[in-house]
Amino acid sequence: MEKRSRSFYVLAAFFAVFLVFLYGPTITIAILSFQGPQGGLTFPMRGVSLHWFHDLFEQQAVGDIWGSFSRSLTLGLMVMVTTVVVSVMGGLAFRKRFPGSGAIFYLIITSLVIPSILVSLGVGLIFSQSGLAVHWSTSGFGAQLTWTLPFGLLIMFAVFNRFDKSYEEAARDQGASAWQTVRYVVLPIIAPMLIGVALFGFTLSYDEFARTLLTAGSYNTLPLEIYGMTTNVTTPVIFALGTLTTAFSFGIIGLFLAIVVILNKRRSRHGSDAGKGMV
Repeated sequence: MEKRSRSFYVLAAFFAVFLVFLYGPTITIAILSFQGPQGGLTFPMRGVSLHWFHDLFEQQAVGDIWGSFSRSLTLGLMVMVTTVVVSVMGGLAFRKRFPGSGAIFYLIITSLVIPSILVSLGVGLIFSQSGLAVHWSTSGFGAQLTWTLPFGLLIMFAVFNRFDKSYEEAARDQGASAWQTVRYVVLPIIAPMLIGVALFGFTLSYDEFARTLLTAGSYNTLPLEIYGMTTNVTTPVIFALGTLTTAFSFGIIGLFLAIVVILNKRRSRHGSDAGKGMV
C-alpha cells in the first residue's frame, strides 16, 4: 500500500476544517431546532422534541412565514423560467459576432461586480420615480434578473463554444428548418446544461436578500422575512424554519440532479438504439 505524503494529511485536515466552517452553522441550527418546549436559542438543549416545527404551522404572532415562502417560490420559478429562456436566446445570438457584441457582453458581466444593494436601490428608485408600484413581482423580479441572467449567459456561452455544429448541419441536410433544428437537435443535446441554468436561476433567486431588500415593496420574500424575524423572535421556531428551508433547498437540488440523470440515461439509451439500428 502506497504511503501518503505529509502534504496529503495537511490538505485533508484543511479540507475537513473548511467543511466544518461551511456546514457547521447549518448543522448547529438544525440541532437547536429540535429543542424541547422550554428550549432557547443556545446550548445546552432543554429536551428534544418536534415542538418548534409544529409551532411553525400554528398562527404566528409575528411575521408571515408561509406567505413569504409562497412569494419566494413563485418569484424563484419566474426568475428560473426567464433566465433559461433568455440565456438560451443569448447563447444562440452570441454564436456569431455582431456589431457591439463585445460591449454588450461586458455590460452583462458588469452587473455581477456592482454591489447588490446599489442595484436594489437603483431599481427601486426607477420604479418609484416612474410612478410604477414597487412590488416583489415587478421591481423585485427585475432586480433579481440582473443577478441570475449573467450566470445563465456565461454557462450558455461556454456550452455553445463547445457545441459540435455538425449535428445542426446534418439536420439541415435532412431538410430540417432552423426552428426544427433548434427544437429537435440543439435543445435535447444541451438539456442537462439547461437544467443547471434553471437550478442556478431558482436557487439564486430563492435566497437572494440584498437585491430584493429595496425592491420587494410591502410584501417580504422569505429571506427578508427571516431577517425581520431575527429582531423579534426569541424562540427556536426560527431555527425550525431555517431547517425546513434548508431541507427544501436540498430537495430542489436533488430533484434537478435526478432530472439530469434521467436525461442522460435516455440519451444513452437512444444512442445505443441508434447504433443497433445502423448495424
